[in-house]
Amino acid sequence: MPVTRRSLLLAAAGLACRKSPEADFTSVPGVVVAHSPQSSGRYIGSPSIAVLGGGTYVASHDFFGPKAGHRELATSRVYRSADRGESWNQIAEIRGAFWSSLFFHRGALYLLGTNREYGDAVIRRSDDGGLTWTEPRDHASGLLLTGAGYHCAPVPVLEHQGRLWRGMEDGEGPGGWGSRFRAFVLSTPVDADLLEASNWLPTNRLGGNLEWLGGKFGGWLEGNAVAAPDGSVVDILRVDYRPEGGKAAVISISEDGRQAEFDPETGFIDFPGGCKKFTIRYDPESQLYWSLTNWVPPKHRGPRPDRVRNTVTLIASPDLRAWTVRSILLYHPDTQRHGFQYLDWLFERDDIVAVSRTAYDDGLGGAHNQHDANFMTFHRFRGFRRLTLQDSAVDPGELGA
Repeated sequence: MPVTRRSLLLAAAGLACRKSPEADFTSVPGVVVAHSPQSSGRYIGSPSIAVLGGGTYVASHDFFGPKAGHRELATSRVYRSADRGESWNQIAEIRGAFWSSLFFHRGALYLLGTNREYGDAVIRRSDDGGLTWTEPRDHASGLLLTGAGYHCAPVPVLEHQGRLWRGMEDGEGPGGWGSRFRAFVLSTPVDADLLEASNWLPTNRLGGNLEWLGGKFGGWLEGNAVAAPDGSVVDILRVDYRPEGGKAAVISISEDGRQAEFDPETGFIDFPGGCKKFTIRYDPESQLYWSLTNWVPPKHRGPRPDRVRNTVTLIASPDLRAWTVRSILLYHPDTQRHGFQYLDWLFERDDIVAVSRTAYDDGLGGAHNQHDANFMTFHRFRGFRRLTLQDSAVDPGELGA
C-alpha cells in the first residue's frame, strides 16, 4: 500500500484511539499505601510505621531515583489510616526528610533521619498526628548533627533505662559505599526536649575492616539499637558479606551511651537475611526477639545476596545470637523486578503490622528493578507467634529449604 497523506492520517487516528496503559494493582500483595510508577524516575524508599495513642496508624516513605532530588533536599510523604491499615490517605509532604524513622513518644509523633542522602541528621515533631511538622532550622529546633555525611534507615528508636537509643552511621571512613560507613548510636533522656541537639549524646564512631570475615567484609550499616538479655544496649547492623550473605554485627554500647566497642572474633553472628536492612524488636509475651528479613533461600543463592529481596521471612531468637527461620511471609519467584524490602513493623497484640518498600507489577511496566520500588504496601501478619514453615506463603521445599 503506497504511503499517502490519507494513510498517514488514518494511522495517526488509530494511534490516538489506542488506550494508554492503566494502573492495575490487583495482584499487589497487601494494601497499597502509595504508588510511584517507574516512569516518574522517583522510586519509593524508607517505609516506616507508627501507631498513635488512639490507635490511628501513620506511615511514611521517601523518594530516591534520577528525578527525586534526594541528593540536594529529599522529599518524604506521610499517610494516615483510621481503619487499622485497610485504607490510607496522604496527609503531609515534607521537604528535607530522608531515611527516617517514625516513632510516637510522650504524646507526640517524631520523624528522625537525615535531610538528604548523606546529609545532616535531623528530627521533626508533629503535635497533630502528622499533619504539620516542625522545621529543623538550627540546633534548638531539630538540627542534630552536621557535616559528616550521615546515613541511616527506618530503624527502631528504643526506649530503655530512661533513654531513647537510635543507631546511625556517618560516611567519613575510607573507600566507597559500605566500607566508608562508621557505626554509632545516638541517645537522649526520655523526658528531654528531643528537638534540642545538646540533649542527644553520640557514641564514638566505629569503622570496619575489610580483612574481617576472611576478607569478605564489605561494610556495615542500618544498625538497630536493641536491649540485650543482660540489660545492655547493642547495635545490630546489616553486614555486606558476599557471596554468602547471612551475617550481622553486634556492637556493644556502654551504659552511659558514650562508648561503642566491637570484637570481630565474637561480634559477627549468623543472621538469615543479614545483608539487607532489617528491624529487630523484643516481644515480652514470647520472650523472643523477632525480625522480618530478606532471607535468601537455597534456590535463589548467587553472587549478589544483597539484591535478592523477593522473600520475606519471619525469624526469631531467644538471645540475639541464635536465629531461627519461623515462616516465609511473602514471596515472588522473580528476583529481578520483584521485591519486598526495608520492612518496618510493630507488634499489635497477636499480629505484626508492617510497611514494605515493594517492587511489583502495576500495569504500567512494573518496577524499574527489584531495588527501585514502585509501591509502599501495608501488611498484617496474623498470629505471628504460632506461625511455622508449614504456614508459609510458598512451599519451603520448592525453595530448597
